[in-house]
Amino acid sequence: MADQSVEHVSSAGDIAPRQHSAGGELMFSEDALREALIDKGLLNAMDFARAQRVHSENSDESLVALLVRLGMVSERGMAQVQAGIAELALLKADDYPQQAVETSLALRFMKDQCLLPLAMTGDTLELAVVDASNLYSLRAVAMACHCALKLSVGLAPDIQAAIERLYEQAESSGDEHVDHEAGFSAVDVAKLRDMASEAPVIRLVNQIIQRAVDSRASDIHVEPFEHNLKIRNRIDGVLRDEPSPPREMAPAVISRIKIMADLDIAERRLPQDGRINVRVQGQELDVRVSTVPTMYGESVVMRLLQRDSVTLDFDSLGFTAEQRQRLQKELSMTHGMVIVTGPTGSGKTTTLYTALNSLNTEQRKVITVEDPVEYNLEGINQIQVNASIGLDFSSALRSIVRQDPDVIMVGEMRDLETARICVQSALTGHLVLSTLHTNDAAGSVTRLLEMGTEDYLLNSTLNVILAQRLVRLLCEHCKQPYEAETRIIEEFDLPRILPAGQPLCLHKAVGCEHCANTGYRGRVGIIEILTISDKIRSLILRHASAGEIEALAREEGMATMFEDGCLKAAQGLTTLEEVARVIQEG
Repeated sequence: MADQSVEHVSSAGDIAPRQHSAGGELMFSEDALREALIDKGLLNAMDFARAQRVHSENSDESLVALLVRLGMVSERGMAQVQAGIAELALLKADDYPQQAVETSLALRFMKDQCLLPLAMTGDTLELAVVDASNLYSLRAVAMACHCALKLSVGLAPDIQAAIERLYEQAESSGDEHVDHEAGFSAVDVAKLRDMASEAPVIRLVNQIIQRAVDSRASDIHVEPFEHNLKIRNRIDGVLRDEPSPPREMAPAVISRIKIMADLDIAERRLPQDGRINVRVQGQELDVRVSTVPTMYGESVVMRLLQRDSVTLDFDSLGFTAEQRQRLQKELSMTHGMVIVTGPTGSGKTTTLYTALNSLNTEQRKVITVEDPVEYNLEGINQIQVNASIGLDFSSALRSIVRQDPDVIMVGEMRDLETARICVQSALTGHLVLSTLHTNDAAGSVTRLLEMGTEDYLLNSTLNVILAQRLVRLLCEHCKQPYEAETRIIEEFDLPRILPAGQPLCLHKAVGCEHCANTGYRGRVGIIEILTISDKIRSLILRHASAGEIEALAREEGMATMFEDGCLKAAQGLTTLEEVARVIQEG
């Protein structure tokens, strides 16, 4: 970067046009870039030096572009660093113009170089760029437009979306028949594959994934509708809209994702499942891909699993000291069943992995049967279910009991056969961990009985049932304390729930740049643990209702999820409104 020349650039981001340049000032030096990245904690000196060596061997792209492409620095982080060093404006998604600015720049050039004219004021062109160190593109624009440049820094997806919205015309939209049932233009598979292999489409899909990682999303939803292609990210359990490409790009974007997941792009009528392994910002990312046909095309959901960032620790999951001790006591048993229940996305699998991690010692053999295997755990034998070849939960379980395991984890008890094998395994001296979809802990007992599990076997094997939900944590940067009204205190029955002497410290969500103006950042579990006592075993034998079982468990000291949530709200971790929302949705 340092050996290239560019027209004079002021600290305000102005570039004076020149027909020739024998030398000039850079927007910022590599030293300034290194110091800024290290100061912000985005990169360490060793990694920067490694990137410099790679850049010196291949000077086709700038160091800024190389760092982003290699996943060493996120797009947003690099944009903030560039804006800070060169004192440039950092654009948001709604800062882009609603009307195109007429210039002599070609559409292909703007897309390839990822830059966008914002406004022409006199002889100065305001220009949004992703890479303020891209001397080639800046010099080319200044010479082509015969004007000075005033730069601002933007994110690539925002700039590309604005280019497509303002400049790109739909290709042959009137002549090409669209099959809405399949959601694709009537083109052959070869052309579809070619479209998905174009650099702009590849870059766009990579940016969609990287933006999701930057925002801590757990899922990416790509949803084609009649007039638009919607991109939504699930962040802290709530879906949020993201900048979306034009509807015309839907076939190419969806096909690109299917190619990455090794799916059949010619099959558009049946659901498909696949997996992508990518490296983003230096971390291994496992992406589970699911497609289903809809009215206007295939809806794609990508579940993001960051293997390196999962925390297998009961305290960080939201367990209190008492809850952790109760669960670990049951996990220390050599046989029986431990069940974790809750709806999809409530953190059941993470809790099971944490339990397995605590049981994973040299003295125990641990085998799991999962669909899918979400995280690889060293020292644990993990089996991936594959229904297409007849390897389902029940068939896998029948085999692994002959593998002399001490601990068995079953991803989910979906049917009676699987439940019976789990019970038989627990009876024969194995500790069995599994999940179930019910609303609360007491409901799991009645669900297993309704499935057909024999009451006397269930009574002999069931050790503990844990039910949980995930509530959003208040943002530590902007949460504000407030004095609750008497009506709220009585409505949530806080005097009964709070331990004697514990102060009531309620906070409200406000919103700031750290939490994307939501007031929340991160999630924590609210938990109830039902220990199967002798009295509860007697209720199981007479098929008591879930209400009777819960009432007795509460008499014996069980705190419900709602009560645990209120305790966390009183500690300033979340809000009462969030607890009520999650409990009602469950």
